[in-house]
Amino acid sequence: MQLDYTYSITESIKNHLYQLDVLKKALTLMPPLPHIEENLRRKSLLKSSVYSARIEGNRLRMEDVENSAFGLRSETKEKMEIANILKAIHWLDSEKTPAVLSAVLLKNLHGYIMSGLTEELGKFRQGQSAIFNQAGVAIYMPPPAGELEASVDRLINRVNLSKDSGPLKSAYFHFVFEKIHPFLDGNGRVGRLVSAFILKQTGYDFRSLVSLEEYLENERERYYYFLNISSQDITPFVEFFVEGLLIQAEKAVGNLGKTEKERPEDSLLPRRREILEIIRDQKMVSFDAIKRRFYKVPVSSIHYDLKQLIKHGFIKKLGITRGSLYTPATI
Repeated sequence: MQLDYTYSITESIKNHLYQLDVLKKALTLMPPLPHIEENLRRKSLLKSSVYSARIEGNRLRMEDVENSAFGLRSETKEKMEIANILKAIHWLDSEKTPAVLSAVLLKNLHGYIMSGLTEELGKFRQGQSAIFNQAGVAIYMPPPAGELEASVDRLINRVNLSKDSGPLKSAYFHFVFEKIHPFLDGNGRVGRLVSAFILKQTGYDFRSLVSLEEYLENERERYYYFLNISSQDITPFVEFFVEGLLIQAEKAVGNLGKTEKERPEDSLLPRRREILEIIRDQKMVSFDAIKRRFYKVPVSSIHYDLKQLIKHGFIKKLGITRGSLYTPATI
């Protein structure tokens, strides 16, 4: 089964690519704001995990998980899906990640995102599959199992050898990978992760501040519409993909540019930062109120967070009994 897809670089795509390069340059010229950037990056990575899962039907929202982001417990299947994607993203960002796109990379990512969800980790499907619409009608038959290795290898070679811009290669890979559909489940999540990998390898990840998945989830109907193109010319999907990357990059660079300088609290760990914001917002807060807000966090950890906030001059403690209250150091 041949998957000979092509695309044209339209004037719209050219303009989007030019604007992306302008934003890349603008990002390099911004003054260093390491703590602010790290906080924005942490939120962007969590967004990528949550929205990628939501595209596949997961119902959790950002506010459901962001308070436990980097200690995300997997009590439910939906939380496990998000935690798995987050682990895969961190692996992609580590020194253990292969420098070049390969079938091994795809299988490793599948192992991460489907851990605890299937026994077929990192294995291409052994039987025929199909892509169904919402009515349950098969609308596309991907290559048979016997052709998967060759189909994936052809796709990888084409992307690795291509001289096109990173966003174009990323879009092309994502579309064709979903048509190959090499795994029984998890193809969408793997495809989006590899697209992000290609963007990073080609310098278009904007220092991990961009969540393309947020755009794809917000435009889910259009996303699936363009993914289901039956023509060999996939220019509409490429245009949609590059436009989305530009929209998200503009938001990310804009958010970073709004901050003129770092504040002391920008260096705080996420939970301590949120505790400080609660105390500043309410002016006077009891320990029990904070504990209720972070009911899944051990009491000893909350006590330690509060002690650190007091030690570094962010808050004050009024009283010495269990009824003590916490207030901002300056009101």
